Amino acid sequence: MKRWGQVETRAPLFSKENLRRLIVPLMIEQLLTVTVGMADTMMVSAAGEAAISGVSLVDNINLLIINILSALTTGGAVVASQYLGQKDRRDACESAKQLLLTALLFSFAMAAVALIFNRGLLSLTFGSIDADVMENAVTYFWISALSYPFIALYNSCTALYRSMGNSKVSMYTSLLMNVINIGGNAYTVFVLHMGAAGVAVASLASRIVAAVIMLVLVHNSKNEIYVRHLHSIRPNFPVIKKILYIGIPNGFENGLFQLGKILVLSLVSSFGTTAIAANAVANNLSAICVLPGNAISLAMITVVGQCVGAMDYGQARTYTKRLVRMSTLYIAVVGALIVAALPLILNIYQLSPGTTRTASEIIIFYCICAAVMWSFSFVLPNTLRASNDVKFTMIVSVASMWTFRIGFSFVLGKFLHMGLFGVWVAMVIDWVCRITFFLLRFRGTKWQKFGRELSGEEQAMQSESSPSSS
Repeated sequence: MKRWGQVETRAPLFSKENLRRLIVPLMIEQLLTVTVGMADTMMVSAAGEAAISGVSLVDNINLLIINILSALTTGGAVVASQYLGQKDRRDACESAKQLLLTALLFSFAMAAVALIFNRGLLSLTFGSIDADVMENAVTYFWISALSYPFIALYNSCTALYRSMGNSKVSMYTSLLMNVINIGGNAYTVFVLHMGAAGVAVASLASRIVAAVIMLVLVHNSKNEIYVRHLHSIRPNFPVIKKILYIGIPNGFENGLFQLGKILVLSLVSSFGTTAIAANAVANNLSAICVLPGNAISLAMITVVGQCVGAMDYGQARTYTKRLVRMSTLYIAVVGALIVAALPLILNIYQLSPGTTRTASEIIIFYCICAAVMWSFSFVLPNTLRASNDVKFTMIVSVASMWTFRIGFSFVLGKFLHMGLFGVWVAMVIDWVCRITFFLLRFRGTKWQKFGRELSGEEQAMQSESSPSSS
């Protein structure tokens, strides 16, 4: 007898070549994102400390907004992937329209708040800062807010292409966007001497171009998912409800995660200049270490989402295990390369001996722990999200973040005098907690019920809308 949740053996939904075509471009795109961020920081530093301080402060807020918008587009990607798994192209296209509409409305609301309450939000978030830093932050924040709708459109379209298993499009568009961004930064900062405003204008221009390109591409009816007649899209509340069912918990989780990082950053700043510099370098290199994991985490949404749509939980489990193993292997390889090249890398930053020693200890510790645990903590839960088990992942992630990563940061770093290293140990304790709950959930069958319930609701809605056969 079959166990509950198992299905008959079917042809694999994704071949090894399909997975490669999906994951490799995502890795390149993630690498572009990391490198362009480092290039931005290097360029704006030429405009002076006030400019780089203003930009870095606002980027914390921008990252919060981007994380929330990304969570919303993840909701749309899950819904679209599930429809494709059901071979329901019509509803997949309808979910794409509603994703674009919902993301655009959210982004307009966020942009309006940022534009209207600009200086007040900065004062509330960062307190009293130097006047020249505040002026740079106000200018950068105002121009950045204009780009929120274009970020929403770009993220929505790239998420839809990932749902179709096509990540090359977003990779090429990201490459163009980064070229425009870096070239624009060079011109506005070094030639026009616009400082923080120049960096913001370059980012705005690159996001406008990327959003327009993706909108044109998603208009193609040869795609499995396409969107036509953008001007005539009307709200479809049942579909919007499904997108928000996944997007809101994920956005809440991402938002609190970023707020928690800001709070921990305030603790790190109390440890002194050496700790701040070492933490900044460690953050840069840790992002590179887990870059393959981030790419595979995005791929997991598409792969498992289509498996859930096809009601094939056997394949969902198989692909989850395969992708987690792949992520673990790649992170271990990248981490080993970083550790091997660490003396050379740290020499580029021209740090003091004390800062170099602290950064080195943290990076080695991080790379070892990430190779063992990161994939189970951050890639695995995307299987649960792709099957609509979003409330569980939200509760576990938020509770673990605020209890262990934040709480233990203060306990270990401040009260037990472990300093910056204690903050990074607290982060690993947070991973251990997440892994415990996510593995137990995945080993069971409760997460499968959410996908089955969704498909049941879909079938009921379709039968109600179709003529009676009697």
